[in-house]
Amino acid sequence: AAQETAPREIAFNTDGTKMFVVGNTGDDVNEYILSTGFDVSTASFVDSFSVAAQDATPQGLAFSTDGTKMFIVGAAGDAVYEYTLSTGFDVSTASFVDSFSISAQDVNPLGIAFNTDGTKMFVVGTSLGNVNEYTLSTGFDVSTASFVDNFSVAAQDTNANGITFNTDGTKMFIVGQAGRAVNEYTLSIGFDVSTASFVDSFSVAAQETAPYGIAFNTEGTKMFISGNTGDSVYEYTLAGVNAIPTGYQPVHTTASIDSTYW
Repeated sequence: AAQETAPREIAFNTDGTKMFVVGNTGDDVNEYILSTGFDVSTASFVDSFSVAAQDATPQGLAFSTDGTKMFIVGAAGDAVYEYTLSTGFDVSTASFVDSFSISAQDVNPLGIAFNTDGTKMFVVGTSLGNVNEYTLSTGFDVSTASFVDNFSVAAQDTNANGITFNTDGTKMFIVGQAGRAVNEYTLSIGFDVSTASFVDSFSVAAQETAPYGIAFNTEGTKMFISGNTGDSVYEYTLAGVNAIPTGYQPVHTTASIDSTYW
């Protein structure tokens, strides 16, 4: 809350030693370091980068795999904004590059995700309750994006806010404010939303009544939710009935083990 009172989506670098939260009170991306990777209790604020010149209502956040590109989806301009970072995962080195309008698909976009090589982009929004899929002929270059297909998540949540995938794209996760839950989907073809089907959900209402962002560690054994009510990031472990980490199974997720308030 010291940095942002309307936090939206959340992202990490690969080893979890850096965390990023975008918000539309400050219209910026806030960067934190974690002395222990993917442990939010060890987080401390570093710096921020304003995106107000591009969009006054930034909602979604994503990075390229090496952190040299950052992407913001904004509800004011209904667009995806691309930035380059001369030093990977260092927002102080970011500069604006280009934008891509998604207004033909959604006029209230909230969450964004990419596949590993950046040749597919996904944006979830609340105007139609769809996950919209795009292909990029050049990975992580939004100027080469074109719309492909969409998948409705409205049956599970009418106010879908955040989106993420497992590493191979065979699982998709949507966090929604209406149900205050994480909804899990399987994709028979990785990163092809036309093959998605609903599996189960996990409530985060005990921790947050307005969840916006979602992220996992690489193995899927930790899940993170950013929320607007508590202005916090909540950390969860994912474990089966025998408390053995199973990865990317939020239906078995335990209660929040930690939440850090800034």
